This record gives sequence, structure tokens and C-alpha cells, in this order.
Amino acid sequence: MIAHVTAVLPRRARVPLLLAVLLLIVLTPTAPAAPALAAVGAPTAAANGTADTAHSAKPRGGAEVVEVTRVAERQVDLSVGSRALGGRTVKVRLLTPDGWDPRDRRQHWPTLWLLHGCCGDYTSWTGLTDVAGIDSLRDDVLVVMPEAGWNGWYSDWWNHGRGGDPAWETFHTVELRHLLERDWGAGADRVVAGLSMGGQGALQYTARHPGMFKAAAAYSGSAHPLLNDESVDRVMGFFAGRGDDPLRVWGDPVAQRRVRQAHDPFHLAERLRSVPVYLCCGDGTTGPLDSPGATSALEADFNRQNHALAAELERVGAKHVTTHFYGPGTHGWAYGERELHASLPMLLDALRVDG
Repeated sequence: MIAHVTAVLPRRARVPLLLAVLLLIVLTPTAPAAPALAAVGAPTAAANGTADTAHSAKPRGGAEVVEVTRVAERQVDLSVGSRALGGRTVKVRLLTPDGWDPRDRRQHWPTLWLLHGCCGDYTSWTGLTDVAGIDSLRDDVLVVMPEAGWNGWYSDWWNHGRGGDPAWETFHTVELRHLLERDWGAGADRVVAGLSMGGQGALQYTARHPGMFKAAAAYSGSAHPLLNDESVDRVMGFFAGRGDDPLRVWGDPVAQRRVRQAHDPFHLAERLRSVPVYLCCGDGTTGPLDSPGATSALEADFNRQNHALAAELERVGAKHVTTHFYGPGTHGWAYGERELHASLPMLLDALRVDG
């Protein structure tokens, strides 16, 4: 299903919202078909495929698990109530390693956070890629796939200077992190990767929260949304999706320039100097994983942004940057899946896990 998007943009926004609709075509996930087992009251999901309600987590740290659902082999959904999101409940999908049992407090699994793109959700990675079948993730890694909003941009929204709901960055980097490490077997060794909006989120979180992630990978990510007017106008179009006020996220491109720079990986490059970073992008022309004649102005824009970030990382002396600017290719999950496989050795090495 393709969402209908309408918006009133600021005078400077000239790129039609058709771009946002086109992004929906390639990035909207389909719900996975799997039997569900739900249990209410913040249960612990046992490793044998059942839900255990032996204890109920207390709402500490601003978030609590209110429901657990096993949706498939090694896949568990947590319904999390969040203060940072105004008390709303959102989903987080865990792809669990063999032997995972959160009741065993001696277990602390290294984590790979996978962030979805605009117009997707927490089911995108398992629904649209083969991540659940990757053998190197079965033995030693807990994969965390959090909800980030249809159009949340991995940010605590500016909201015309008032802040408040939604505060996606606080939810992920504070509330959810503490919850997973306290009650769900997550360890303190973490890496992060994401597609499109999620690619920006991966770079942004790594830079803005030093030490939280040991490596970051961005697949066709929005790596420099302030690159030029075209890039600014395009992201404003996405901000305006579903009739949203496009100024709520990061404010006005001129008046709130500092807010926008604080969420632009290019302007955070200095903070990425010592972290292994993987950047990849196509050029927007028809590639090997596309239907004949397919093109993507969005991917072409992100390609320029990623080249700019790569050059800036080189300028500031970053020593652990891997780039794969593979030429022909549009904006879609097929390339994200391929690049996840390509970047996994780097990510697992940062976790000191044998892939």
C-alpha cells in the first residue's frame, strides 16, 4: 500500500512531494506472516518459544515493556511504553541468538542495532531482507530493530523550541538501551547500521553519543542533508509527509541552522574520526538489482552527500573509513540487504565476534 502524502511547505521548498511517495514504493515494508504468542504484563520471553510471565518489569528509566510477542523463530517483539514518546507504546523487534534467555542474568550479548528508513517500521529489516537467515548472527549477536516513526529522523524533535514528544533519540539511546541491558540480555558492546533515514541515524547516534557504538554503517544514508538547496528541500518534503509541519523536526533551515548542523553527519565528522565507518551508495541510475529503466533522483542526491562526507572524514583524519560507491543502483532494500552482508565483517570485528 502506498500512503497518500499532502503538505504545505515553506516558500523555499521546491521539490515536489512526489519524491516522498516514490520513496514509499521502495521502502514501505510488508508485515511478516508468522504465528504470534502474546502475553501481557512485561513478561520475559523464554528461549523455548513460549512467553514467561514469572516477573513484571518495573517502569524504571522512563520506559517499560508492557507486552512480549514471539513472532517467528528467534524473533521477539517488545511493546515498550516510553516517556520520551509522550507515554505511547511502540514496538522493538529482537532477533535473538541461539541460547538467548533473558532470565539468565549472566548473559550479556553484543548487539547490532539495525535502523529502518523513512516510511518503514521495526519490521522492515526482517520483512524485506534476509537478516533472520544470516548464520553469523545466530551464535553471538543480539540484533535490535527499534521503531523510529514513519518519519522520525532519529531525533528529539525541535517542536518550535518546545522539544518534547516525539523524542526518538532519547527513546533509543537512553530508555531502550538501559531497558535492554537491564532486562533483556544486551551487553555494552554495540554497533549500528541503517538504511536511508536509518543510515543517517546510525552515523548521527555514533557521533552524538561517543562510545555508545563501536562501528557504524550507512546504506544509501542521508549523510549531509545540508549539502545544497536540493538536499534541504528534499528532506523538508519528507518532513512534511502525512501533513506534518516540516519545521517541527529541526526547525527552519536558516533560523535553526545550528540545530540542523547538530543532526548532519557531515558536520559531525570530527566525532567519527576514531570509529570504523562504512559508507555506500548508488548513483541513481539503473543497477543490477533494479527493474529495467528504473532511476532515482533521491539516490543520486544521497550519492553526492555520501561523497561529501567521505571527503570530510578524510580531511579530519579519519583512519577507519570504508566506502563502496558502486555506481549504478537506485534507492531500495535490495541494495540495503547486499550492503549489510558486505559490511558485516567490519561490524562483527568491532564487536570482536567471529563472523
